[in-house]
Amino acid sequence: MSSDKKKQPMKTGEKVLFAIFGVFLVFATVAFGIMEYIRQHSDKPMFTQLTHYEFSAEGKKGSELFRVRDCRSCHRALGAGTNMGQGADLDGIGSRRSFEWIYNFLRNPEKTYGARTIDHGAPPKEAAYVMSLPKEELHAMATFLSELKADQGAATSPIPPKGESKFIDTMVNTFAPPEWKKKYKDIRDDPEALKRAREQAERQGL
Repeated sequence: MSSDKKKQPMKTGEKVLFAIFGVFLVFATVAFGIMEYIRQHSDKPMFTQLTHYEFSAEGKKGSELFRVRDCRSCHRALGAGTNMGQGADLDGIGSRRSFEWIYNFLRNPEKTYGARTIDHGAPPKEAAYVMSLPKEELHAMATFLSELKADQGAATSPIPPKGESKFIDTMVNTFAPPEWKKKYKDIRDDPEALKRAREQAERQGL
């Protein structure tokens, strides 16, 4: 077979697929450019920010230690880092866990959690080094994490959004097994549970 044989022309179906892909790519690029332009020039945020923080001096120190100790390789906080693997997104964790719980977890993960953990704990777990960090560093990091708060309706808030939520109702109706609806009660339909959640949020400064 000759090496200089001409390549076969693209088939009609292939041309159509490439054309569709090209149009989609152009559309996506233009849409992203428009969104970024609006985001950078708008006085109002595009999305409602439901997580927030107000760091104490020790919280700021803990934030730096969180970065230096490479915690962001597994966890996401302040919009930085990753939670692609087993690491949790920690923004707003201070609205779900107290400072004492977080500090005790950093020192003794499985005892505090009450079950086996994936990365935190004794060697050879990937984050085993955290337990051996100086207590003052763990204290500062626990302070930092406890000051990451979430407003009502955020994924990490103990209180659901006010009023009806079509998104929550759709997700529950789509993915929750029927037996869950018999076993668990919607907190929005349980005044006492909602009251306890609000009291917890008030104690934590939400």
